[in-house]
Order: sequence, then structure tokens, then C-alpha cells
Amino acid sequence: MSGCYAWRKRQPSRRQQEDERLSKLIQCVHAESRQRYGSPRIHAELQAQGIRCGRKRVARLMRQAGLRGKCKGRRRICTTESKHKLPVAENVLQQDFTAEQPNTKWVADITYIPTDEGWLYLAVVMDVFSRKVVGWAMDASMTTQLVERALDAALITRQPPPGLLHHSDRGSQYASHDYQARLQAVQAQVSMSRSGNCYDNALMESFWATLKTELVEEQPFASHAAARCDILLYIEGFYNLRRRHSALGYLSPVEFERRHLRTLSAPKAVGA
Repeated sequence: MSGCYAWRKRQPSRRQQEDERLSKLIQCVHAESRQRYGSPRIHAELQAQGIRCGRKRVARLMRQAGLRGKCKGRRRICTTESKHKLPVAENVLQQDFTAEQPNTKWVADITYIPTDEGWLYLAVVMDVFSRKVVGWAMDASMTTQLVERALDAALITRQPPPGLLHHSDRGSQYASHDYQARLQAVQAQVSMSRSGNCYDNALMESFWATLKTELVEEQPFASHAAARCDILLYIEGFYNLRRRHSALGYLSPVEFERRHLRTLSAPKAVGA
């Protein structure tokens, strides 16, 4: 009996106390991400805050606390109207979703967002280098003007040099004369996916899956206005600015570009 009483009075070990403190921090990061982050991104966030811990430890504590990130499902949403007589370009990108510099490769696409008022269409232009959304637009109709507005936003904010490779599907919106004229004006090279091949624009497909999983499927939108507001906050306030991307070494797109600029502006060693 004396041994039992002694066990009950025994204080938690140092390791247990550290686990308890770390678990609270994990719960805070998980809540701040709106339950979007799994153990790899939570581990990266803790590391960025100067908290040293192993990824396996984070995963174990998350399991014990019943915490999970949101997993992307496999889905294909068809918004391509390719039955038209407009000229289409060859697939120059060839599924090479890598870039050494910003504004050398852009990908573009359209998806739809369900609301109680009907579909809301979202057009996005993304920079392959940093996975940053550089242009976007929303509308109740899937028109050429929708994709033009997304492209115009990207061109104004980024001002790409001649030679930019712009990749999209072969839908009528992207093949339209007005859209192609905008690309020609900035001397961009045009690339289009093969018919019915979603892998040719897999980077955008991945972004759509992330958006749907982390935002759209959280709760139904009551109106277009509500959807517009939340999508704006997600793209500019979370995805571009804060969301840690595995392909970027768990940096956000904005931070990845900042580090690239600092590297370019750093003084070079003599004789380099």
C-alpha cells in the first residue's frame, strides 16, 4: 500500500511536463490554422517559432490529443468548354512544374464554388516558382471576362518580363482572341493542356483540392457575398501569406519569394 500511495504522489517526470507544454503549443497552432494543419506543417511552424522538437513527437502528441489535419480528397471538376473552333496551343509546359525564377511560368484555371445562391466561379493565376496566387477573380458566370480579370490582376502586380510561359486548359475562355491578345502584348509564350488530361495542369488541380478541403468543405456558403469574403481572406490572408507548402520546404509562398530576393541581393564573395 505504501508503494501505491508513493506512486500517486509522484510528480510528473520532466519529459511528461515537456510533452504537456508542447501539446498545448500544438493545439494553439492547430487552432490558428483552423484545423487545417497536420503534423508536418505544425512541426514546421513550431520550428519557425524556435521550438525544437521532432516531427514524430508532434505526430504522437497530436494522436493523443485527437488532432488531425484536413486531407485532400481526389476530385476532378470539369469547367473546360473545349468544343470550339478557336486556335489552341501546344503543351509546352509538359508537366514541368518547376521554375528557377519568379514570373517565368504561370498556370491558370477556373473552378466553381457551391453556394445557396448558385455557383460562384473562381479564376486563378498561379506562379509556378513560389506557388503564389498572383491573380484571381470571381463571378456568377464563367465568362471570358472572368479569366481576363484574373490575368489583368496578375499582369499589373507582377509585370512579368518577355518570355513568360502561360499554361492553361484549352477552354474557350483561355483560347479567346481577347485573352490571347493580352498574352501577346506582354510577349508571353502560350501553352495548353491536352484534351481531357488533368495532369497537364496538376499544380492548379492541387490548389483546387486544397482550397476545397481547407475552406469550401468547412461550411456551406449562404451567399455569393459570403463566399467572396472567405475566399479573399483564404487566398490573401492565409494561403499566400502563411500556409506552409511542402514543395517550398514548408515556407509560405510569400516567405519563399522573400528569401529568394534576399539571396539575390546578398553581396557575393570575392572571386565567386
